Amino acid sequence: MNFDLHVHTIYSGDSIIKPETIIKIAKTRELSGVAVTDHDTIQGAIKVKSLAPDDFVVIIGSEVQTNKGEIIGLFLTDEIKSREFNEVIEEIKDQGGVTVLPHPFRNSRYDPEKLIGKIDLIEGLNGRSSKKLNDQAQNLAKNIGLPMIAGSDAHTPFEIGRVRTIFLDELNTFDMKNLLLKSRREIRGSELPSHLRLISAGIGRFKRDGTTGLIKSCKNKILTKFR
Repeated sequence: MNFDLHVHTIYSGDSIIKPETIIKIAKTRELSGVAVTDHDTIQGAIKVKSLAPDDFVVIIGSEVQTNKGEIIGLFLTDEIKSREFNEVIEEIKDQGGVTVLPHPFRNSRYDPEKLIGKIDLIEGLNGRSSKKLNDQAQNLAKNIGLPMIAGSDAHTPFEIGRVRTIFLDELNTFDMKNLLLKSRREIRGSELPSHLRLISAGIGRFKRDGTTGLIKSCKNKILTKFR
């Protein structure tokens, strides 16, 4: 069973993927399902799930911006209201959800030792992160003994399924929570090349902030590169 466990829809301010497009492309790329993890909302995931056929699994999730970085909650039933790290984790757990640390070394301020007991899964392979950052994430997961997952972090259609989590145990797909937490798995795929990451980020920036925001973002990236 192949899953892309980090996908965004147009309900995220920086994604251009329509809900129906996710299902169409995911099935074409032989995915068994996806986790829809829009920024700070579950509305996109609910929409995708309502459109999905019976043989395609959609996990309702959200990628929540906290004061220490982003946290993904999976198997959510309600919107996460807090933006404080520990409170977000509590809200996810109160809903019976699963906590995921996405791209842990990209613009985050976590203390790894304090994650034990709070985080269920580490995103060891993120399609929009560099290999160096993904290697660091995988080392973190191994050091603190947490299972890893992979997700494309897709914001544009061509990214869907580029990296994926492959579950090796024959567990019932209707028991997805146990599949995520306990099953043997492999994470496969490769990071987007840097120029495609810039294109994807640029498209998202243009959607969110318009031309001015896109130009500012490009300028900052160029200045950072040559400092």
